[in-house]
Amino acid sequence: MKGDSIITKKIRLIANVMAVVVLAVVITACTKESTDTPGTTREAFLGKWNVTESYTKLSYEVTISADPGSSSGVFIYNFAGTGSSSIPAGAEIAGSSIILDANQVIGTGLKINGSGNLSGSKINWNYTLDDGANLLNAIAIYTKQ
Repeated sequence: MKGDSIITKKIRLIANVMAVVVLAVVITACTKESTDTPGTTREAFLGKWNVTESYTKLSYEVTISADPGSSSGVFIYNFAGTGSSSIPAGAEIAGSSIILDANQVIGTGLKINGSGNLSGSKINWNYTLDDGANLLNAIAIYTKQ
C-alpha cells in the first residue's frame, strides 16, 4: 500500500464504494416487507365494526365478511345504516384499502361509490350515497370491536 500508485488507490476506492453499494442493494432486496401494519390481508377487515358516520350523524354496527367467490372480495352488512337484512355492499381489498364495487345499489335504492383505508383498528371511509334525487358525501369511521 505504501508503494501503491495514485491510480491503484483510486481503483481500490472505487471498488470499495461499489462493494458497499452492491451490499446495500442486496440487503434491501432481501429485507422482508413489514407485516406489522394490519390491512395487508383481507382477514384484517373481517368482523364487526362500530360506525360513526357524518351524513346520518348516527352510530351503528356493520359486519364485514369474506366473499366466498373471491380471494379479495368482502360483503359489508348494514353499510350506510341500511339495515342488516338489506343487500350487503360489495367491496374489494387491496392492501390497506377497501374499495366499494362501483355503482352498486343497496338498501332502498341507494347507489354507492367510495373507499376506505385501514389504519390500526380503524377504517376511515369517504363515499357517496345517491338516492336519485340527491348526491350525498359521507365520511365514516369504522372501529373494530
